[in-house]
Amino acid sequence: MANKNPLSTIKANVENHIGKKVRLKANKGRKKTTIREGILESAYPSIFVVKIDGGYNSVRRVSYSYSDILTETVEVTVCDEERKIQIS
Repeated sequence: MANKNPLSTIKANVENHIGKKVRLKANKGRKKTTIREGILESAYPSIFVVKIDGGYNSVRRVSYSYSDILTETVEVTVCDEERKIQIS
């Protein structure tokens, strides 16, 4: 039997962790990386959304595509289990 599409596997992994606290490590280019923590809020057919508490009663939502995880532009770690969501 053929392997599943890697993007659909990543999407399924992300959907399993909706509502959990995650740590995002995003590569912004030119040796710049940002690390943020937030709640995995929702998953859509081509993107997922993370809600980040910005302090001072502000909430920020950032979205990434599943291909960002595939190309390792973004690393998503579930804080409860310290397990990376990646192709399995």
